[in-house]
Amino acid sequence: MGPKLRISVGWRRCGFCHTAVFFVAALAVVVSGCGRSGEGAKTDSEKAADVEILNVALAQELTTIEAYERGLALLHGPMLAVGRQFRGQEMAHADALTKAIRGLGGETDAEASELESPRPKNQAEALVLAYEEENVALAEALDAVPRLQNAAPRTLAAALAASHAQHLVLLRRGLGADAAALVPDPFESGEAPPPATPTADGPQT
Repeated sequence: MGPKLRISVGWRRCGFCHTAVFFVAALAVVVSGCGRSGEGAKTDSEKAADVEILNVALAQELTTIEAYERGLALLHGPMLAVGRQFRGQEMAHADALTKAIRGLGGETDAEASELESPRPKNQAEALVLAYEEENVALAEALDAVPRLQNAAPRTLAAALAASHAQHLVLLRRGLGADAAALVPDPFESGEAPPPATPTADGPQT
């Protein structure tokens, strides 16, 4: 019963991740239509402020992609598939933010930050690195929501926060967290640490 339950929960969560990334992609189309009249961010101070906030979020998405790129070769089994999927979703996030910035009449000037953590040597370290950057991305998205002044970018930021929160749940599972630890906090903030003392390669199932 135990393994079947874990697989069932995992599939439901993966299904939610697919739905979340589809929602983000749909929002990108909507947001990209903003700001086409006039010069957008060049003459509108509210749109210019939103562009600055979105560029900060974009920089973190690019950093999170780099974290997955750095650790992907160390993943194996189910977590390799998860890592590939999450990397693809981070790319979708970056694409959505790029379209949102251009839709507001702004320019993208974001670059990935240098990863502070040492290069991972095994699966557990690779998952911790991804977890840390997902945490930061979640915090950035949550911080952006109340500060964005245009509705479409604000909705996009909220969708990104939901996607990152889902990623954290599956990364905790990959690091060997028990069922109780997999449950998200009532209000995920991007501050929850990864599960303590993970094994060198994480769980094998």
